[in-house]
Amino acid sequence: MTSGSAATAADGPATAGPGFVKAMTLTDATMLVAGTMIGSGIFIVSADMARLLGSPFLLLLAWFLTGVMTLLGALAYGEMAAMYPRAGGLYVFLREAMGPLVGFLYGWTLFVVIQTGTIAAVAVAFGRFLGLLVPAVSPDRYAWLPHADIQTSGALLELGLSPQRLIGLLSIWLLTWINLRGVKEGKFVQTTLTIVKTASIAALVILAVTIGRKADVIAANFSTGFFGPGVFGAEGFGNAFVLAFGAAMVGSLFAADAWHGVTSAAAEVQDPTRNLPRSLLLGAGLVMLLYFLTNVAYLNVLTLQEVQTATLDRVGTAAAEAIFGSVGSTLMALAILVSTFGCNNGLILSGARVYWAMARDGLFFRPAAKLNRAGVPAWALVSQATWTSVLVLSGTYGQLLDYVIFAALLFYVLTTIGLFILRVKRPDVPRPYRALGYPWLPALYIVMAAAVAAILLVADKTRPQALSGLAVVMVGVPVFFLTRHTVTADPA
Repeated sequence: MTSGSAATAADGPATAGPGFVKAMTLTDATMLVAGTMIGSGIFIVSADMARLLGSPFLLLLAWFLTGVMTLLGALAYGEMAAMYPRAGGLYVFLREAMGPLVGFLYGWTLFVVIQTGTIAAVAVAFGRFLGLLVPAVSPDRYAWLPHADIQTSGALLELGLSPQRLIGLLSIWLLTWINLRGVKEGKFVQTTLTIVKTASIAALVILAVTIGRKADVIAANFSTGFFGPGVFGAEGFGNAFVLAFGAAMVGSLFAADAWHGVTSAAAEVQDPTRNLPRSLLLGAGLVMLLYFLTNVAYLNVLTLQEVQTATLDRVGTAAAEAIFGSVGSTLMALAILVSTFGCNNGLILSGARVYWAMARDGLFFRPAAKLNRAGVPAWALVSQATWTSVLVLSGTYGQLLDYVIFAALLFYVLTTIGLFILRVKRPDVPRPYRALGYPWLPALYIVMAAAVAAILLVADKTRPQALSGLAVVMVGVPVFFLTRHTVTADPA
């Protein structure tokens, strides 16, 4: 479809005006999956995971299980993406399987917390790592602008503007402007930066297991047994282990999140019934392999204690310094700048398509249902950037990130349940790809994701955040009934 054509049924009810441009090849779609997943998390979260688990073996196991969960999800979602190759992704899947309320709750949570909170955090991380190279980009808020710290319900709101936040805001609006120009511009940035950052991570892995490899470090890490001398000691498997392990996986799951983003931009993928399932599997598989090997690399050059005590949890920087010396911190800062910039480009691109689909159904601001002359949802992009900017200036993105994983897991479980519902409810809808291992592998994903979500609700460390995330979702129920105007489902 060209930008001058009318929207087809694949994109929702037909309307006159610009339509989505099918500009993304299989390579572009795969790079959107991979690039949106890889931000700053892989370079940071292993420190807290290592402190919680106290064992190199358990650290690697947590990353391995995260990879298994992600790939199982990708295999299941591929069927629904091929069934409904439309803009909107999970919103469309949930709406078709469970009705407009459940679809809205996902889109509501995505806009309020999941997508915008993640974009804000990644943008500020971009500013933070730029500050390592340019000291003037500091976290100190400008004294000549109003700012304040407000304690509310145990959370600290840090209102104001700092150089790091300013850089974050500029990056958000620059990427939004690029995506306003068209999907070709957005996908060019995405594909280029993803190739660069995956190559950088691969180089770190190769160097860490070859010239940077330290025999004494490896011996120290892997000579203490599976549980190690840390958190669990001789107690082994038990309730404490299960709760701590589930809490630790929050880090790896956050680093691996957003793997389904390409389904939101399905209307812009060429030959989507073939390329969407392939890109999900290829992109998620590539990233999870890199993530696991990156942690192997860390444990080749850093002792577990060094991973646990890395300055500001910057494990990636500590590993680079162990290999390259003092120049390592500069190289890692550059790699993370590329990584976070590319990650946010993918998040910005994919999120706006969900709000467009919601607006077409009367469940979001009406202007968001329109595409500009370049064939992109301009109003949705701008509204996303505006709310994200509010989160950056208020300092609430840090608190929101605590809610992301539980809320995301909740909708991942519901979406996969939707696969089973659609098999019964819509048996006649063409399925160019059928989920591999159905029903057992999708059921296994539901069990694994639900188990981690349940642990987050039970564990003392994560219960407040999980309950808060659930509260954000439930607030969407009255919002749905108060704000909806016309709800029209796409034809099956």
